[in-house]
Amino acid sequence: MESVYWVHLMVVLCLGTFMGIVCQDGADENTAVYIVTLKQTPTSHYYGELRKGTNVFRHGVPGKLDRLHRPRRNISRSDPHYNSYISRVHDSLLRRALRGEQYLKLYSYHYLINGFAVFVTSQQAEKLARRREVANVVLDFSVRTATTHTPQFLGLPQGAWVQEGGYDSAGEGIVIGFIDTGIDPTHPSFAVDRSEVAYPVPAHFSGICEVTPDFPSGSCNRKLVGARHFAASAITRGIFNASQDYASPFDGDGHGTHTASIAAGNHGIPVVVAGHHFGNASGMAPRAHIAVYKALYKSFGGFAADVVAAIDQAAQDGVDIVSLSITPNRRPPGIATFFNPIDMALLSAVKAGIFVVQAAGNTGPSPKSVSSFSPWIFTVGAAAHDRAYSNSIVLGNNVTIPGVGLAPGTHRGRMYTLVSALHALNNDTTIANDMYVGECQDSSSLKQDLVQGNLLICSYSIRFVLGLSTIKQALQTAKNLSAAGVVFYMDPFVIGFQLNPIPMKMPGIIISSPDDSKIFLQYYNHSLERDGSTKEIVKFGAAASISGGLKPNYSNSAPKVMYYSARGPDPEDSFLDDADIMKPNLVAPGNFIWAAWSSLGTDSVEFLGENFAMMSGTSMAAPHISGLAALIKQKFPKFSPSAIGSALSTTASLYNRNGGPIMAQRAYANPDLNQSPATPFDMGSGFVNATAALDPGLIFDASYDDYMSFLCGINGSAPMVLNYTGEMCGVSTMNGTDLNLPSITIARLEQTRTVQRRVTNVDSNETYIVGWSAPYGVSVNVVPTHFFIACGETQTLTVTLSATMNSSAASFGRIGLFGKEGGHIVNIPVAVIFKAKYNNTNR
Repeated sequence: MESVYWVHLMVVLCLGTFMGIVCQDGADENTAVYIVTLKQTPTSHYYGELRKGTNVFRHGVPGKLDRLHRPRRNISRSDPHYNSYISRVHDSLLRRALRGEQYLKLYSYHYLINGFAVFVTSQQAEKLARRREVANVVLDFSVRTATTHTPQFLGLPQGAWVQEGGYDSAGEGIVIGFIDTGIDPTHPSFAVDRSEVAYPVPAHFSGICEVTPDFPSGSCNRKLVGARHFAASAITRGIFNASQDYASPFDGDGHGTHTASIAAGNHGIPVVVAGHHFGNASGMAPRAHIAVYKALYKSFGGFAADVVAAIDQAAQDGVDIVSLSITPNRRPPGIATFFNPIDMALLSAVKAGIFVVQAAGNTGPSPKSVSSFSPWIFTVGAAAHDRAYSNSIVLGNNVTIPGVGLAPGTHRGRMYTLVSALHALNNDTTIANDMYVGECQDSSSLKQDLVQGNLLICSYSIRFVLGLSTIKQALQTAKNLSAAGVVFYMDPFVIGFQLNPIPMKMPGIIISSPDDSKIFLQYYNHSLERDGSTKEIVKFGAAASISGGLKPNYSNSAPKVMYYSARGPDPEDSFLDDADIMKPNLVAPGNFIWAAWSSLGTDSVEFLGENFAMMSGTSMAAPHISGLAALIKQKFPKFSPSAIGSALSTTASLYNRNGGPIMAQRAYANPDLNQSPATPFDMGSGFVNATAALDPGLIFDASYDDYMSFLCGINGSAPMVLNYTGEMCGVSTMNGTDLNLPSITIARLEQTRTVQRRVTNVDSNETYIVGWSAPYGVSVNVVPTHFFIACGETQTLTVTLSATMNSSAASFGRIGLFGKEGGHIVNIPVAVIFKAKYNNTNR
């Protein structure tokens, strides 16, 4: 990675390099960032953990190039001499290809991808693409960011943590790398008790911590073991604001601090927000170590070139798990969604033994909305857990209206007069000259004598969603006017917007439903007494009390798949053809999640200056799985990435706390009124079961060779495989259905299809009984129907699926393996989309 000083120099002066100067202001409008991949095999493919044999493909390309560029000696993962050599090779290529021209190399990718990111014109990119050493040239693209109680909801204190020796050892020795917005190193969730001596930095980790003015020496410790930032692509575009985005690993957004603490934050940290105590927080693996690779920023999101550099560095540093709560802003173009720089870098990470977790995206509930595509990536959707904070207001006519707001209630047994801000304007303020005065953003516009001691009514409009108005400022207005509390009603133009509970230091509530807001306003307006001739208000007759929303409620209907959680089926290409891959893999808690917040985090203005924040999204679900994967890796250090994913998937729960099916919300507006039983395209294998995942019984294993055979089996993919991996395809007929995944997805079933799955016993000897329920319109047969399998042995299952009708509607079933002696239950979801009973190719 380029030095921190060099990055700062680009911000202050211009975009400089020894090979040329490109200042953004004078750059050609035609210039952009391109990711260039070379044909030489990347360093990671020679590293000691790599596979020894080949399958239907082989390293490199024939001839002189392969001999010239093969490493000159044995290399280690972090060999600085070889990394320097690779950088010089890249520099030499650029000099020869772009003789005397201006350009800027941003990164040399040393480890997972052999290539570089460069700022050039489109004509220069074409010159690079014509070089015999170059395999691929891809235009850079943008990406975006997609708890106190969830450990209890997942049963960790009595289950998984007990198996790991308690919370004070859960995850120890495992390093989780976060590709996100950075971290606040001063947060107590990442502190280390210096009296502890038995908490060493894992020997296999070789990362460093950058030192900058806002990330000073000493920011890292035995908990936070690595921290870097990557912003070169953003800087070349002239959109990087060093004062707001921080040219360091420090988190100026809040998102990265939040996700890191969900996965691996310290145990028992008090959650105090707006002066109220909401319990004690813990990460899923509170003893795991954290390494931060900041590649996303508050003001603009991020770019693939920076993300790939972060992933490359994380793998080179030796992380065990990569956690990405980010997704691309667009579906990757080309013959398959899998062929994009981020997914292919993650494939090499998986080859190096790293388990990769990614958020599914927040673009649900429409089908094919998932933004994490590849079978080697573990994709996580978001579900609600059983804790919720509800608030309500009781009107003087005995009508109770629900709402949200982490706020205290008014005094019990007492009703307070309601006064609208629109009816408390001072003599100098009119709606005509301040059309937003009803949002209560300026106390000088209102009469204190009318508001004092009463409940102030404010409108909640789209301006709050956009951050132009804030709850915090409205509360300050109420405080300045000595109001007893605040009631927000929803503007009718804010349709279907879902609110997170918002902290308030005084009694308050947001009536989040436009329909309920109408009921509230009708009561208020009908209770006003006006002068018969002047129509002036002579008495505010409406009254109410606020119940308060500080105490949580617990629901047995949880978990449920949230409306925003992106759904399958997995789109294979830009034409939205369906892949034979099940996505998401499963769902985890992602709604109303308390977790650490950066002291300068600005992602949510309502939590500005707080140590904790409540957030929702698949961004929150993914780190739950990253932390739980650390527990599995700790117990089973020899597990491959696919084995970890299998343990999580096959043990997932299909039922809610009532014993009924997990439900999925189907609409953005009124989601609880629009829900139905979740399918595998909503929740994958189900809702994560943390304790059962540590005792899976059987696992489905898939190797890098399998993934490569799958990619080579895609029609016309050989050039793309060579471009990204430096390996040549032979003959492969494998498709997604043939991968040894803990699920079966068939996008197109023409008459009959036979697939095989291999299970390996990671527990004691056991006899299994096989049962199944077939998807509608499909008959299923599994052989054998029972088997004995010894510890360490593998059993092949042959599954035959036959269409019994013609249909284009997806249908779902399941195969279950039931252990007799150990009681293990292995769950395999089955999805079939298009079904043709008879061969339709000649129609």
